[in-house]
Amino acid sequence: MKLKFSIREMSTAAIFTAITAILAQISVPLPFTPVPITMQVFAVYLSAMILGGRLGALSQLIYLLIGGIGVPVFANFSGGFQILAGPNGGYLISYPIIAYLIGKISEKNSNHILSIVELMGTLIMCYAVGTIQFHFVTNIPMQKAILLCVLPFIPLDIIKVVVAYIAGYKIKGSLLKAKLIKL
Repeated sequence: MKLKFSIREMSTAAIFTAITAILAQISVPLPFTPVPITMQVFAVYLSAMILGGRLGALSQLIYLLIGGIGVPVFANFSGGFQILAGPNGGYLISYPIIAYLIGKISEKNSNHILSIVELMGTLIMCYAVGTIQFHFVTNIPMQKAILLCVLPFIPLDIIKVVVAYIAGYKIKGSLLKAKLIKL
């Protein structure tokens, strides 16, 4: 894997870091769970669909780094290492990993249905990493953690993934055609 990044690539990744930070502020608290509904998942999927694995992961890694040092880019204008180490931090920590996988899925030319099914697998990975950290930080039993942190979010997250796939596929095609990005 190529670890050097051009200025253009870094700039493009930074744009998607900013998009993630902006969409993270669309946050709806739920009365029965400490995990809010946010648009971060949509931003992760969209960035990786458009940028591919390498740059998609970079955009999310930058997001975590600037949030981790205290810049208020996480949901509800929060930031700091305590957010990453807290009950909801596992979801955030999964973002660069799933962005890489999402990007790799977007880079191959398979059929749309198979790609969406594969993307659902990355959503399961996000849930797993996040819920395991939630379980360990809060000492809430795993079954209850799943009821609080996964089940209420599945329907909306499926919609986010499908919309990000469709939008990302179309946007990526337009950007490639205009030579604004390259694979």
